[in-house]
Amino acid sequence: MIQKLQNLMPSFANSPILLKGIKSVIIIFIFWILTKILHKIIKNSSMENASKFRWKKIVTYSSVLITFFLVGRIWYEGVQALATFFGLFSAGLAIALKELIANIAGWLFILFRKPFIVTDRIQIGDFAGDVIDQDIFQFTILEIRNWVDADQTTGRIIHIPNGKIFTQNLVNYTQGFNYIWNEIGVLITFESNWKKAKTILNKIVNNFPDKISKQIQNQIKKASEKFLLNNIDLSPQVYTDVKDSGVLLTVRYLCEPNKRRKTAQDIWEAILTEFAKADDIDLAYPTYRVFNNRFEGKVK
Repeated sequence: MIQKLQNLMPSFANSPILLKGIKSVIIIFIFWILTKILHKIIKNSSMENASKFRWKKIVTYSSVLITFFLVGRIWYEGVQALATFFGLFSAGLAIALKELIANIAGWLFILFRKPFIVTDRIQIGDFAGDVIDQDIFQFTILEIRNWVDADQTTGRIIHIPNGKIFTQNLVNYTQGFNYIWNEIGVLITFESNWKKAKTILNKIVNNFPDKISKQIQNQIKKASEKFLLNNIDLSPQVYTDVKDSGVLLTVRYLCEPNKRRKTAQDIWEAILTEFAKADDIDLAYPTYRVFNNRFEGKVK
């Protein structure tokens, strides 16, 4: 029995499949160790957390791709051209792994075209939120809206396949121009001094942005280098309209997407404080009124 095993050992050791397997394991182990070492170096560096996150992703993706290619060359020694190798590989999996391949293609599109990056606020299809992670098969957002008002987070994490980038409409709140327009409707009674109220609102909204105009101007200048942007009036405005219950004064101003609720709160508190000082301004609400033509009608 021992003699038979000794006779089998040379043939087993010379097996090309075994040698390829050993080489593959060694390559995978080496790149796994290198990845761990580089991750530790990045973790202990003085870079910001966002930069650390991006570099760790780059190291991981590069290690996986290089390992995949080197192991593929071992098992397909006859295939010398990289394009030929990937062509043969993708052809064999195209039908069985259609969605998986679509996700990888979506990852490459996101990686090179950059329709969004981590920390951007986006909406894709019915989902909206802040991008907190981006992987080879999916990206992850921290959800906003749903049952929570004013674009604040719900606390839920949503994983979206990368392939959705090709089939769903994508809205990016922060790329290029990192501000959005927000509107606050202030309804006052018909009997109120609407001109005085409009003056108060203009004063509040024009004094509200703190060092925001210069930042906006710089972002507009950068965005105009990439997108066709006409002259945009960035100054806050107050518009007048008439509704069933009173005069509607709409405050329109720029704010950062993730600060919409906070800015609305600050402006409303300023409005309530100023309106409380004015005896001739009252907020409107649905009411019933009885009109007596004998006493209130026009004299014929």
